[in-house]
Amino acid sequence: MADEIDRPTAVPSEHAPPIELTVPALLSGAGVLFPALLVPVVTSEEHEIRSVDAAASSASKYIAVVAQQPSEDERFDGAPRDVGSLATVVRMAHLPGGPLQALLRGYRRVRVLETAEQDGVLQARVVELADVLTPGPELDALAREALSLFQEVAKLSESIPQEAVLAAQQIVAPGGVADFIAANTPLKPADRYALLRETDVAGRLRALLELLRHELQVLKVGAELQSQVRGELSKRERDYYLREQLKAIQKELGESEGTPEVAELRRRIDGAGLPDHARKEAERELERLNSVNPASPEYQVIRTYLEWLADLPWNKSTRERIDLRRAQRILDADHYGLEEVKQRVLDYLAVRKLRRAARGPILCFVGPPGVGKTSLGKSIARAIGRQFVRLSLGGVRDEAEIRGHRRTYVGAMPGRIIQEIRRAGVNNPLMMLDEVDKLGVGIQGDPAAALLEVLDPAQNSTFVDHYLDLPWDLSKTMFITTANQLDTIPGPLRDRMEVITISGYTEREKVEIARRYLVPRQVEENGLTPALIELTDGAFHLLVRGYTREAGVRNLERLIGALCRRVARKVALGERTPHRITPEQVPELLERPPVPEEEAQQRDEVGVATGLAATAAGGDVLFVEAAVMPGSGKLTLTGQLGEVMQESAQAAFTYVRACADHYGIGPDFFSTHDIHVHVPAGAVPKDGPSAGVTMATAVLSAVARRPIRHGVAMTGEITLRGKVMPVGAIKDKLLAAHRAGVRTVCIPAENERDLRDIPADVRAELDIRLCRHADEVLDVALVPAPRPEPLAATPR
Repeated sequence: MADEIDRPTAVPSEHAPPIELTVPALLSGAGVLFPALLVPVVTSEEHEIRSVDAAASSASKYIAVVAQQPSEDERFDGAPRDVGSLATVVRMAHLPGGPLQALLRGYRRVRVLETAEQDGVLQARVVELADVLTPGPELDALAREALSLFQEVAKLSESIPQEAVLAAQQIVAPGGVADFIAANTPLKPADRYALLRETDVAGRLRALLELLRHELQVLKVGAELQSQVRGELSKRERDYYLREQLKAIQKELGESEGTPEVAELRRRIDGAGLPDHARKEAERELERLNSVNPASPEYQVIRTYLEWLADLPWNKSTRERIDLRRAQRILDADHYGLEEVKQRVLDYLAVRKLRRAARGPILCFVGPPGVGKTSLGKSIARAIGRQFVRLSLGGVRDEAEIRGHRRTYVGAMPGRIIQEIRRAGVNNPLMMLDEVDKLGVGIQGDPAAALLEVLDPAQNSTFVDHYLDLPWDLSKTMFITTANQLDTIPGPLRDRMEVITISGYTEREKVEIARRYLVPRQVEENGLTPALIELTDGAFHLLVRGYTREAGVRNLERLIGALCRRVARKVALGERTPHRITPEQVPELLERPPVPEEEAQQRDEVGVATGLAATAAGGDVLFVEAAVMPGSGKLTLTGQLGEVMQESAQAAFTYVRACADHYGIGPDFFSTHDIHVHVPAGAVPKDGPSAGVTMATAVLSAVARRPIRHGVAMTGEITLRGKVMPVGAIKDKLLAAHRAGVRTVCIPAENERDLRDIPADVRAELDIRLCRHADEVLDVALVPAPRPEPLAATPR
């Protein structure tokens, strides 16, 4: 209601209210109604309309107008204050559509004793507060001083009309003067309320004088600032006209035009070696810059654009030196193992050496975290002598991150592709687009779609960044992308890349990598020397087996760093003797015991089969549990299984029912029993068809009550007829089985071609069975049923 209170008008008081009475109440927020003043009210709030209606229908037409205390968020919607004004409803009308319009006239200050709602109307019990008045010269002087200051404030304030000053001069009572001036001066709500509470007229006038002096000072400072601003604008206009005249004179004389800043930009653009189309655009923008006022925001936009054109390496490139023997040495020195990956990289470099103008494929390294994808890109850049820049795409959801923002937007910048090229300083760097499988899609567009042009050798020679709005040749840039998995990469983008899969490391490879690379790096980073710390082979194997469950070596390096820091603390305390870390010392230094050996089943169990799965972090073992209970033939699947995995479970269940007779299962068994299939780690989503044979084995084991051998793992998709179909990521799965202590693995026979990727030491320790039908898997996995003993002869 307070927002609708207009400037009040002074009226004479006619009647004195009773000393104490109960009347309807109207809460006014921050608004304060002073006695002897009229105020219009417009409201659509139901409770306020009821209060005004109740007052207008009463004989006295009294209503209490009470301000409210501020809440924590500085909104005046708290409890009613203890002092308000008693007013009368002079006029009231209900407007079309619901709002109420009323005119209230203030009479006396009142103290609010209590408020309570009665019959839907807020009622207030109030008592009159009489003014304390001591007539004399001092009181008259205070009133005259208040009128004088009010007149000065009105001259400087646009919100106080001259009519208000004339009305104030007509008021005789000093208290009425103070109330009228307080109501017509832009004061803070707290200051208005303080004046309303003050019953001593002299004290009220003194407080009002302080507020008027402060307001007058603020208005004077504001007037001075406005005068200064007008003076500055006049000076700018004068400088602009003089500058335009100077340009005209220079043009007539044939002299170079523009400010020193523009001349410097022109010099930089001349030395940037821009191609013709970019040079033409730069000249056009330079002409615009000359004609724009330097104080204009457009000036800074043009200047920033020209600086980008001048800073880009249009004709700067590094000379590519492709020496295959040198590249082989660098790759072998930087990375252990990965022989197939190295050979494919060398093949790629050989083609580039024989035909430099060839548009080679975009390499995409796919593998679990920590297997060396990013460091492999750095090694390639070092091997061919190119600048290396890395662009992380994880979580990018805006297409403008790739293509840039148009210059019409405030704060526009080129895309990150152009930004990284400028940072590299050459137009042919090796750019690694990291985590390309983690691009998102937002309301700002699809960044993966923007990458289609970037990674297409047939199109990227004319790549147009939205900010530059000029073609840029990206065919000179060598792109390499990395990803943890291919499934989340859109098909059109995946088709533009040549995928090189980097699988996880074996235990022997991890130990060798730790010895050759990780330990020397951590020793140097922690301020040690090789003579102060030594890890035994047993310590390496314990770290790999007992403390890390990963395809890469990141956690392994983290643990080695922790060991080095423990030794560094001892060295800092004065122990300069060499520290030889043995397997017995590792748990003590790391302050935690190793994880027990994974994770294969330690004994034969009914209804528990070991499967193999591929994740973004490499291969992993997957347990499938099946239980049978009396019921009506219902199949229950739990473990947060995806749609494909649920369908695979249905297919496995159908196969088990089809071959039940062969395993001695009665025809009525499935109609009288329920089967529950669960895959542990229920918080982790799982999907894919490769657990089909595993679920079929677990269900058949539970139904036939035949245990599953604990050292057997399996993978493969199953059909309704029991055929075992091929699956992917065989290398990752076999490495996971090897890490878990599994020694017999059943895989689809059609995946035999993938066995050539398995390291020889892993193949030597695994008994790999190639299976074409589920019966072959069951023969390997299930413990044979005991043969019935022959009946003893019964003597006659």
